[in-house]
Amino acid sequence: MSLKKSYLGSGCDQIDLHLTYRIGHSTIGKILRRVCGVIWEVLRSETFPELKEEQWIVIADGFQNYSQFPNCLGAIDGKHVRIRKPKMSGSLFYNYKNYFSIVLLGIVDVNYKFIYIDVGAFGKESDSTIFEKTNFYKALENNTLNIPKGRPLPGTNINMPYTFIGDEAFSLSSNIMRPYRGKVLSHKKRVFNYRLSRARRHVESGFGIMSNKWKIFHKPINANLDLAIQVVKTCCSLHNYVRVRDGINIQDVMSVTGFVDAEQDRGTTSTTNQYIQTRNKLADYFVSDVGSVHWQNNYI
Repeated sequence: MSLKKSYLGSGCDQIDLHLTYRIGHSTIGKILRRVCGVIWEVLRSETFPELKEEQWIVIADGFQNYSQFPNCLGAIDGKHVRIRKPKMSGSLFYNYKNYFSIVLLGIVDVNYKFIYIDVGAFGKESDSTIFEKTNFYKALENNTLNIPKGRPLPGTNINMPYTFIGDEAFSLSSNIMRPYRGKVLSHKKRVFNYRLSRARRHVESGFGIMSNKWKIFHKPINANLDLAIQVVKTCCSLHNYVRVRDGINIQDVMSVTGFVDAEQDRGTTSTTNQYIQTRNKLADYFVSDVGSVHWQNNYI
């Protein structure tokens, strides 16, 4: 366990562990695989439970109370995790920042805990491409996630669906809310983008807390691909476990270290008028007397 703590917590690579503990390289790899595998299997059901309808509502209430963004079930983002080039992989893991990586896609709640993770996608892939390949997305499309039906926006009778929020990389849909694109936007759209960005900061802070806690993310993970993926999953599970036990230290969320945003897909996407109208209703709400916050015009 001491070896595992040194590897994850201090960022020591396997060569450092070999010299410190005088254990062979192959033995170190076996120990790390075994320990990380056990941690993931033991903690997975506790740290990544299947959520019920009432638990989703609690998450949405949190975003409303802390970020003034109604009906939000989580903030989505993807980050590159630097790795050693996998054998026989060509350029699959070579990203737009010119290094090899896997992508950690995460959905985070208002308490900076991961609701869902997907680990191991090719570094060259965009957030939206990765997300649409996940089991979570398939369950979202098939309506099997126990997500509650919409509820009225606070102080109104305007019914609004529950949604996840992401940046411009994601497609606007019935359950995904993203900012308006463009450099020249109306006042209403700029307010909307600010309010969404303010709520989305929780996923950035979630990544920041984890990378500051587990220094292994501060440099490339010098391990085989399967171990690198297992290490990332283990860190995410431990991150959730520690958040529940210790709560939040504000100093933990000041910066994101060791991660780079996953590539955004700037291609055109098909968006139905229904989803556009839903976003417009929320934008109207944010500039209304009942839905606005007094400081929002200072940040647009």
